[in-house]
This record gives sequence, structure tokens and C-alpha cells, in this order.
Amino acid sequence: MRMMGHDAIAIIPASTIKMRNRDVEFDYRQDSDFMYLTGFHEPESVVVLVPGREQAQFILFCRERDMEMETWNGRRAGQKGAREVYGADDAFPIGDIDEILPGILEQRERVFYTMGVNAEFDHRVIGWVNRIREKGRGGAHTPHEFIALEHVLHELRLFKSGVEINYMKKAAKAAIAGHRRAMQSCRPGMYEYQVEAELLYEFSKAGCETAYPSIVGGGENGCILHYTDNNSVLNDGDLLLIDAGAEYHGYASDITRTFPVNGEFSEPQLELYNLVLAAQLAAIDAVQPGNHWNDPHEAAVKVLTKGMVKLGILKGRPAQLIKDGEYRRFYMHRTGHWLGLDVHDVGDYKIEEQWRLFEPGMVLTVEPGLYIPSKSKGVPKRYWDTGIRIEDDVRVTRNGNEVLTQALIKEADDIEQWMSAAQ
Repeated sequence: MRMMGHDAIAIIPASTIKMRNRDVEFDYRQDSDFMYLTGFHEPESVVVLVPGREQAQFILFCRERDMEMETWNGRRAGQKGAREVYGADDAFPIGDIDEILPGILEQRERVFYTMGVNAEFDHRVIGWVNRIREKGRGGAHTPHEFIALEHVLHELRLFKSGVEINYMKKAAKAAIAGHRRAMQSCRPGMYEYQVEAELLYEFSKAGCETAYPSIVGGGENGCILHYTDNNSVLNDGDLLLIDAGAEYHGYASDITRTFPVNGEFSEPQLELYNLVLAAQLAAIDAVQPGNHWNDPHEAAVKVLTKGMVKLGILKGRPAQLIKDGEYRRFYMHRTGHWLGLDVHDVGDYKIEEQWRLFEPGMVLTVEPGLYIPSKSKGVPKRYWDTGIRIEDDVRVTRNGNEVLTQALIKEADDIEQWMSAAQ
């Protein structure tokens, strides 16, 4: 509200309920901006921020208490709960918003609102403004400026507080437990979804949800970046790539590990795995306050390209191969993304066309990989059908970085030892 100024108003609607199929809803997930500002998890709600307003600066429109509906669908906070539990200065029934909100809008010069996310609510906001405009001859004042709310709100979300970091550490702890369990349960002949079930058990056991659909890809499926079918059999001699994260109080973890289905890396697999691991360690080292966003990616690309030349996967001088983008045949994505309430969290990567500098409080993933599908031209056959990615969650600190997922093993020897212990 300080960033908005006393002549402004912000309007943020809750996520809408989505239908999965006839009469069945998807599990409800609150809008991340709404959750960040309120912690309120109910649908059919709108938060309004009115800086400097004496009557109330933080207003929450939400559903009324209804014993019959709560018997069917669960408890509601109601207006009393919105004030006493969630700290709203005032709260009103959501059904009264058309009568109350236009009167508050009329007193403001600028409206902070995110257009284009909820088309139905966009029309309502425009309708409220038009209603005020129609009363202009009677002295009503119409807000004259609309500003994208994310311009100020997403900058705040980029920098995590101590409480947020604690939530992310709990999400990381649950994800680490899931990945450990998956490694020890994996056997040739299992299906990918059976290994996924071991992950989900640990997530639920820790009071977490999945932060995104889990990727559990064995063999050639590990070369599909967003593979989520998870329905193939796991073959002896293949690698298994698992990209799975837990969500705690809305905050995500995001971890990838790759390991042998039978518990032992073959020599070609180990060559590629150690190369990806070296690239990841170099990238993590580049996550330092004052370095820019692209530094970790550049560090990973240098290691991967030199390594691929050494292994005969690429041919030529590494510097020229990097300049020509030849490495993208086998490493086609970026080395990380912001992490927080959204898995691919909000926050600008560039400011005025320049890569953003790392600052304390930012959290990102570091996830280089190599993906070599079958019949890759010019690549030795022993490397075919191999997908490897190693991903950790990294917080920028005042003096360097903190790997929030450090407790999950990733050295090849440690993985083999961990898996053999379950035999």
C-alpha cells in the first residue's frame, strides 16, 4: 500500500473453482497473489486494499457463514473470521460487492488491477468504473488511471522473507523424503506410476501437496522435458529421471534427480551423469549476490559443451559451438527459474534489457541437463536414450548462496550406496 500511494485502490479476486468433469471439481488452489496478501484460501472472495482510508484499508469480501452449505462443503470463515483470523479491517458478504465497491472506487484516482487473468471479473471491474462515469454529471469522480498490479506486487514476491524461506524449507524437506523413498523403492519391472506413488506418500505424510505434476521418466522418456504420462515399465539398465516437488502453505520446492533403475550406473551413463553434475555445481557457484541472472546458465553451458566435445558428442571448438548454439541439440532449456508461490515464480529476469543482478532473498532453481534421444546423429550409440537432469533450489544470501535441497544426495557413489542399502 505504501508503494501504491494514498490516492489508489487495489482489487484482487480469488481463483475461481474449476470443474474436472461433471459435478466434480478440481482440488481448489488459491490465486498466488491473493494468497500472498491474505493467506485466505476460500473461493468467491475479493481483497481490496485502500491505502489511507480511515474506515478500513484492508477489506475482504467473502462468503457468508451458511450451516447447510458448510455441512456439504466444509467450514467457512465468514465476515467475523475474515476480521478475527485473517486480520481484515472490515469484511462484507461477497454478494454485496456490487453495492459497496463502486462507492470506494469513486474516491480513488488510480486502480491497481491485473487484467486478462479472469475475463469475467475484468468485465465487472469495467462495469463498476462505467457506472461511476455515468454519474459524472452529478459530481461523481471516476478513477483516471489503471495500473498493472503485478508491477509492484510481483517485485515484492521476488524477495522472500524469513517466514517464506521456512515454508520453502519444509516443502524441500518433504520433497527430499519423497525422492529418497523413490530411489530405494525402484526396481526393474516396476511402472513409473508405482515409483510416483512412493513420492506422493511422503508428500502427504508431511502435510504437503504436489507443487506440479510429477515427471517420472524412465529410459527414453527422460528425454521428454515435460513427460507426465508416468505409465511405462522401468527396464533394467535404464536411468530414471524424477522431477517432483512438494508444496507447503502454497510455497513450492522443485527437485530433479536421475538414477539407475537397477541401482548401478553403467560407464556411459556415469560419464554423462558426472558431466551434468559438474555443470550444476559450476552453476550453483555462480549464484552470488552481484552476479547477473545469466551467469549460472553460462557456467553450465561452458562445462557441458567442453564435456560433450571430450566425449565425442559434439565436434569442434567449445567457444565456437557455444556461439553457434550447437549445445542446444542436447541441452535446450535454461538453467533455472525463480521459485516461490508459483513453481515458475514471478519476477523480472531483465531490467531495462539487462540481466537482473542477484540480491539476497531471491530463490531460484539450478537445473542443467543432457537429453540424447535414440538415433542422435553423430553421437556414439552408447549414449542414446539417455536423459539426465539434476536440480536443486538455491537461495541467494548476503555472502553467497544456500542450497535449500542440499540434504538430497546427488553424487553417483552416494546414490548407488543408498539404493543398494534397500536391496
